[in-house]
Amino acid sequence: MSEIWENAVNDDTGADGTEPSEDTPRPFVVPCAILDAGAPLRWLRAGWRDLRAAPGLSMIFGVVIVLVSAGISLLAWNLGRFALLATLLSGFVFVAPLICVGLYCVSRALALGRTPTLGDSFVLARRVVGQAGVFALAQGVIVLLWSRAGMMVGAFFPIDESNAHTLWEFLAIGSTVGSIFAALTFAVAAFSLPMIADRDVDMITAAVSSVNAVLRNKMVLLLWAAIIVVLTAIGFATALLGLGILMPWLAYAAWHGYRETLDASAWPALD
Repeated sequence: MSEIWENAVNDDTGADGTEPSEDTPRPFVVPCAILDAGAPLRWLRAGWRDLRAAPGLSMIFGVVIVLVSAGISLLAWNLGRFALLATLLSGFVFVAPLICVGLYCVSRALALGRTPTLGDSFVLARRVVGQAGVFALAQGVIVLLWSRAGMMVGAFFPIDESNAHTLWEFLAIGSTVGSIFAALTFAVAAFSLPMIADRDVDMITAAVSSVNAVLRNKMVLLLWAAIIVVLTAIGFATALLGLGILMPWLAYAAWHGYRETLDASAWPALD
């Protein structure tokens, strides 16, 4: 069933075989497939094929990711304040979407049988910069609220070094609050950015459709989120160098995840 769905969403035409226009009636939420447990592994395999098919471009983006991550980590280490770290992370949130769009362009070109180029990635990034900015603004607000919520937990549930119960209470409540914000961030980002890199769609529709797809495939997407966390942790454990390979790989895999999950054929494809 998944192969039939993927073949359908890989088709850039509508149900009648024609390219959809701006006047084509569209649902508020993009239709999504019901995924099986093996979907994340399929995405990783497809992403690895793209990585091997475009090693040069992947390396360029990987170096940029490592340098940006190292710069943020160095500044955060020198500043040493959680509030400023949150601000720095918010700044990275505004850069990351454009890097991701550039990587999605590589997988998109390969799926269309084209040779991906850095110039095409820049052109696509410029075309969707407005929608990516909306995404970045929303994610930045979530990060800032997340940091403020962390401060409030510390204020309302202070740790008493002489009482171990207060430590466990702080960790339990802090972890719960953090998990809520992390889940919201993941649900919004899971498929929205790949969609705006592929279709002429507004960011609100893409974000709502991403959240809807995550809610309809909770366990599968939970597994996908766990894979992302583990691979990202490995990247940090290698002094950030591993991020140069792992992040492009995950971006390509996320692209294939979007293509298998959302049927966006009612929206015009980007040229």
